[in-house]
Amino acid sequence: MSDDDELVPVATGAPDGQTPYRAGFACLVGRPNAGKSTLTNALVGDKVAITSSKPQTTRHTIRGIVTGERSQLVLVDTPGLHKPRTLLGRRLNDLVRETLLGVDVIGFCLPADQKVGPGDSFIAAELAELVQAKRVPVVAIVTKTDAVDRDRLVEQLIAVDRLGDWAGIVPCSARRGDQVEVVRDLLVEHLPASHGPLYPQDVLTDEPTETMIAELVREAALEGVRDELPHSIAVVVEEILPRPDRSPDDQLLDVRVNVFVERDSQKAIIIGRGGSRLREVGSTARAGIEKVLGSRVFLDLHVKVAKDWQGDPKQLQRLGF
Repeated sequence: MSDDDELVPVATGAPDGQTPYRAGFACLVGRPNAGKSTLTNALVGDKVAITSSKPQTTRHTIRGIVTGERSQLVLVDTPGLHKPRTLLGRRLNDLVRETLLGVDVIGFCLPADQKVGPGDSFIAAELAELVQAKRVPVVAIVTKTDAVDRDRLVEQLIAVDRLGDWAGIVPCSARRGDQVEVVRDLLVEHLPASHGPLYPQDVLTDEPTETMIAELVREAALEGVRDELPHSIAVVVEEILPRPDRSPDDQLLDVRVNVFVERDSQKAIIIGRGGSRLREVGSTARAGIEKVLGSRVFLDLHVKVAKDWQGDPKQLQRLGF
């Protein structure tokens, strides 16, 4: 972070008039496809959460770490709160609620290009109970402002203001970078004072490597498929092994990954005619995986059927849920 980007002081009372160091956890919530993962990546300045045009993309809490001159903001990205239709959906909602109990501030994301609806009201009511019980401040973040004109944005800001009693309201465009630093500063204001950072300053996420690899594969698999398929895809990294007898200057890692779907017809969609789509998935995912691992990668993808896994407790446990 450059000197020009230094955070504006948000509190007083530190020795010698210095701004106290602030560090803590913030959780971004919102209905599916509200722009939470894209905003996380924009705040961190790197890709730590997968994004997709399909709803219900995020399934794991992913911590993105934003370290400034006088602050460290640890972002916890969660699945979108929604009315669950499966056991997986109920478990994802439970994951969100559990996460909310352990953060210092909540960012409620509402997309500017979609009118406030029943899903937003449902979340707002849950957040109101949490604020009352745990005294956790909630900042309303109107996302995707690049997708609307000024008049529509004003209408949305008014609607969001009427939806609840917020600690602040801020519009932003994570894709274009508009007001992202304002979002950061507003969240940091509500973090507790700290003796120093919670994580090393050069760390961007504490997400396990295997989980990041699995998410990159699932992101690539989600693009261009039918709407019902995203809910049915699960990815498990089986192994990461160095290719034997390779010199340090020519290292190659073998990464074996299984992609699970619920039906044979879905398997055919992922593989594509003559394996063409699976090759595209592998090529797209491999670029991100090589960045994560810092090495050339041979990605070995296999597509398997785990029938109706979203409603099967044993299979959910085997797949990491």
